[in-house]
Amino acid sequence: MASINTDGTMPKVSLLRLLRTAFCVAALSITASAALAQSGAPKPAEQPKQGVDAAKEGQKSIDEIAEASRVLTGPAGNPECVWLGRRVVSLLWRDDLDTAFRHLDLYDRFGCPSSHIQATFRCLVRQGHIDLKAPESLNGRVHSCWLNPGVAPTAATAAQPSAAASGGTTPR
Repeated sequence: MASINTDGTMPKVSLLRLLRTAFCVAALSITASAALAQSGAPKPAEQPKQGVDAAKEGQKSIDEIAEASRVLTGPAGNPECVWLGRRVVSLLWRDDLDTAFRHLDLYDRFGCPSSHIQATFRCLVRQGHIDLKAPESLNGRVHSCWLNPGVAPTAATAAQPSAAASGGTTPR
């Protein structure tokens, strides 16, 4: 039987493979322990509070949709029309037109009246500036305009001079 003479290179290759494998295992164990340390479990005190807030928000949304169903007649009062329509108007206000148009396609598919979207958005625009840092103010105003699109602008927004009336400039 003939033997292959490797001149001693075979043990060197095996040793390099062993060192490379050990290095990879060490690197993976270090990164895995760092990832586990960063993704610690949330504090137990935070979990119940988040659950209560989510439940309150969910109940508030249900109550608003039920109120719209009582106040509005026709398809504009249907729960799916209220939910999608208010979302479309909010997205239009925030200039997220692509998402608004996708929601508007669904709104139309459910047989909801597009004229109610127009009237609600018109009401929202007539109301004036909304603080976008307080999302509840936008949601509340969209809801009130959804229920009554013909509502007159508030006294605070009616008293503010518009840019068009002042020639497009503002005093400094």
